[in-house]
This record gives sequence, C-alpha cells and structure tokens, in this order.
Amino acid sequence: MKKMLKLVVVALITLAFSAVSFAQAKPATPATPASPAMEKMEKKEEAKEKKAPAKKASKAKAKAKKADEKKEEKKAEKKAETK
Repeated sequence: MKKMLKLVVVALITLAFSAVSFAQAKPATPATPASPAMEKMEKKEEAKEKKAPAKKASKAKAKAKKADEKKEEKKAEKKAETK
C-alpha cells in the first residue's frame, strides 16, 4: 500500500512539474499590440506634423510685424524729439 501511495505521489508531482514547463512555453497574451490603436496614434502624429510648419510660419510673421512696429515707433519718437 505504501509503495502504491509513493508511486501515485511521484506520478502526480512529475505531471505537475511537466505541466508548469508547458504552461511557460506558451504565453497567454499576444506579443504584438492592437493595431487599430497604433494606426490612430500615427494619424494624429501626421496631422500634428502638418500643422506645425503653418504655426511656425505664422509666429515668424507675427514677430516680424512686431519688430517693424517697434522700428516705426522709434522713428516717430526721434521725429517728435527733433521738432
């Protein structure tokens, strides 16, 4: 009876350890992320890249305009001082 019990215990332990090794061989979750989410992110990035040059150009124009206004103000101040 004791031999039979030992045999069953050894068999169960062997099966348990072999099952653990098989379970580790196959991951439950896929390694690749969901593709629809990645496509949306790429589209958003492309849209931002398209808008960026337009914003830079408008900022440059605004800076140039302010610089011109300052020059005109200085000229007007000099004319007022000389009169």
